[in-house]
This record gives sequence, structure tokens and C-alpha cells, in this order.
Amino acid sequence: QAMAPLHPVAVQCQEAQLVVTVHRDLFGTGRLVRAADLSLGSASCLPVVWSTSETTVTFVAGLHECGSTLRVTPDSLIYTTSLNYSPVLPSNPVVIRTSPAVVPIECHYPRRDNVSSHGVKPTWAPFRYTLSSEERLPFSLRLMSDDWSAERASAVFQLGEVLHFQAGVDAENHVPLRLFVDSCVATLTPDRTSSLQYAFIEFSGCLVDGQVDDATSTFISPRPRQDVLQFAVDAFKFAGDSSNMIYVTCHLKVSPADQAPDPLNKACSFNKASNLWDPVEGTRDICSCCEMRSC
Repeated sequence: QAMAPLHPVAVQCQEAQLVVTVHRDLFGTGRLVRAADLSLGSASCLPVVWSTSETTVTFVAGLHECGSTLRVTPDSLIYTTSLNYSPVLPSNPVVIRTSPAVVPIECHYPRRDNVSSHGVKPTWAPFRYTLSSEERLPFSLRLMSDDWSAERASAVFQLGEVLHFQAGVDAENHVPLRLFVDSCVATLTPDRTSSLQYAFIEFSGCLVDGQVDDATSTFISPRPRQDVLQFAVDAFKFAGDSSNMIYVTCHLKVSPADQAPDPLNKACSFNKASNLWDPVEGTRDICSCCEMRSC
């Protein structure tokens, strides 16, 4: 596609290689990304043409290079790779102003065409690109039946029962994503900033309600899928409240599925038997900040 503010990545599918030209104003905000933060494919190939004074960056790679993959259909050869933007954060950042992004790229070559001594003229299907900082992902949070097989028909519970929450995200058009529940807070009104509130998930994925003496709240492990996370919380109400109504607001987020869980991307439950925090995935040390109550 032609270079334009809304299409900052142009691809030429040539006979034996592809040429990717990237406008450093990748997000269309006027802020140029660092060329050194851009790479091609799973092999993270570096650009062949770039300098700090240029506003564009150019990659040239053979169709089989940089970790590209080949898919064969009855009519086409489809080479797939990606443009990766991975900003390097300063040490001990207080704030960040950009997010990683992955732009999927495909080159389509017809399998059935006139054959001559000249190379087959390739055709290129416009790729669907997703910039993680711009697109709104369809998240969901549902109350499920006790066996997790279906959404619960009623939102009425008795004390002593268990609330089965299922958080999910539709990541169909994205690279594989892993879902996390950053925080959950219960309030008496729909306003999550209400003065009377109870946070049962805090500190970027610590299910702190599981530490309470009369609670068995926990994340369910293993996950059914990477883009789904389930957790069970013992039913509760606010003391002295006659309405018997609570509102629950949760903050959901995703990270690339191939990114290892860390203290900011985790799902940790408190194990009363061992008196330790256990992660749904990842090493136990990512949960150590739950005990310090600061992540």
C-alpha cells in the first residue's frame, strides 16, 4: 500500500524477496519511533537502510529468511512474517509513552499462472495490521455455572456459595495473547471509586481475598485457553448493608502469549496449605510482590 498516515507500512512482494518500508511515524501521532526498536520476523532481522535523520526505515529479506513461514493453499503460496516494534524502556521507568506493536505481513503468490523464463509476477493481498496501542480489544467478564460449562442464568447468590468468574478476550485477528486480571473491586454502586469498596484482586493479579481466614478464593489452573482466565471467589456482602447488592468492576489486560509472565503480568493465588503464593503459570518468584503488597 502507498505510504500514508493511516498506512505507515508499505510492502513490495518481489520474485524472491520482500521489501518493507516503514514510516517512523508508526502510530500517526507525529512522534517518530526509534529505528533501532523495529525488526522483521521472529528472527528479529534488522533494517538495511536507516539513519537518525531519515523518517523511513527499509527492510529487505528473502522470502524464506527472518523466520518467515510458508502456507500452501490450492491456488497460492503465502509467505507470512511480521514487523515488530519493541521499544526499549529506560531503566526504572516511572511512566511509559508507547506500547509494543506487531504488524502481520503476508505475500501471496499464485500457484497457477503462465510459466516462462521470467519470474512469476507476484500479487500481494493487503494485510490486516493491528497496532496494540490503538485497537480496542473485545474483553468479556461473565459469571459462570459451577462446572464452568455455561454462563450462569442468575446473578443471585446465597452466602456460602461461590462466584465463578470467567474473563476472556477475542483475539481472533491478533498474534496469540494471554489474558490477565489486573484488579477487581466490589462496590455498593456502579461507581468503582465509591468510598465503600472491597478489592479482592490487587497488585497486578494477586487474588488477595484468598488470604482471608474464611475464604477459599483462587485462580483456576490450568487455564482452558491462553485468552481465558477463570477465578472463583466466595460470595460476600458488605457488613451493615441492607440492599444485599454488590457491583464488581475488573480491569483486564493482555500480553503476547510468548512473553513470560512477570510481576506486572501474572495470576497469583494464595495457598493456605503451604502459606505461599502460587502462579497459574510462570515461576513462583513473580508472586513475591503479592506478599509485600506492592508490585
